[in-house]
Amino acid sequence: MTTPEFSRPIRVNTLPRDGRTIAIEADEAERAALARRFDLLALDEFKARFTLTQGRGDTVVVAGTLAAAVVQRCVVTLDPVPATVEDEIEAVFAARDGRDEAEVEVDPLAAEVEPLVDGRIDLGELAAQHLSLALDPYPRSPDAPEPATEPPEPGTETRRPFAVLKGGATDKAED
Repeated sequence: MTTPEFSRPIRVNTLPRDGRTIAIEADEAERAALARRFDLLALDEFKARFTLTQGRGDTVVVAGTLAAAVVQRCVVTLDPVPATVEDEIEAVFAARDGRDEAEVEVDPLAAEVEPLVDGRIDLGELAAQHLSLALDPYPRSPDAPEPATEPPEPGTETRRPFAVLKGGATDKAED
């Protein structure tokens, strides 16, 4: 298994009973690697803050926030689009130890249960995954033209793909 670009593994057996707060921040090389992974023009800042607490049963509850300064490519003009990303993170981790997921005791309203790998949680990878989900999937430059939302003018030709079944590939647009 390869190490993620931004890895901050935490052993859960060292977790104090009252929990622990951990702040992490990606360095320049990690940000550059994450920018390549997520097809960003730049990732100028990336940090997260987590609180880890013992949950019900053998679970560990992770709650936190992430903050990032990103530069994406406009989907229309390909111009750089800077943005600030802030997101809340909630996750529950549990050791499987050969047990089925249904056997792990958790809060039914909690997030999906993630497996502990070798008794560790990789907070860096958790933050990176949440960053990928929080990115704007269609970033638009303020200079990008607005998409056309008006119907075509009457009298203009409109391509009708199923018109060929009737014998013609284009028809006049109807009023």
